[in-house]
Amino acid sequence: MMKHTEQTIQQVGRLLSKVADKFPPQQEAVHMTDIHLRASNDTGELSAFDDDDREITRVVVTEWMGNNDPEFFDGIASLLRRLLSERADMWEQISVLRPYSFVLEAIDGDYATELHIVDGDTVILDGELMSGLDGELDEFFNQLMQE
Repeated sequence: MMKHTEQTIQQVGRLLSKVADKFPPQQEAVHMTDIHLRASNDTGELSAFDDDDREITRVVVTEWMGNNDPEFFDGIASLLRRLLSERADMWEQISVLRPYSFVLEAIDGDYATELHIVDGDTVILDGELMSGLDGELDEFFNQLMQE
């Protein structure tokens, strides 16, 4: 799993705070289905966009520049999920109508995954937490069929 420096964690955290600042609670709620986070392992850029492809904010994460690790997007998805979850109360307060979600995308469109849904009751679990579940469910089903 990809390790992130404290500087990277702070940079990504600031980007998320800037997203929240764009939708203050006292403002009239905006209808949006997704907040798109687009990352580039070439330039290290992480940008946030609304549904209409308007940029909300961006940051360049030096640590990500030129990163050719095949697990790059899985690693940053895990980091983003953690940081989004830690700020769950903030996402409930911003002026965006529920439900909406945060989605991670590659700049070239080759990678996309849902990171966090804000609707009060739904939670997306990290893949690490769910690893092996398919095999366990298959085994359980096979045991049921044998009985």
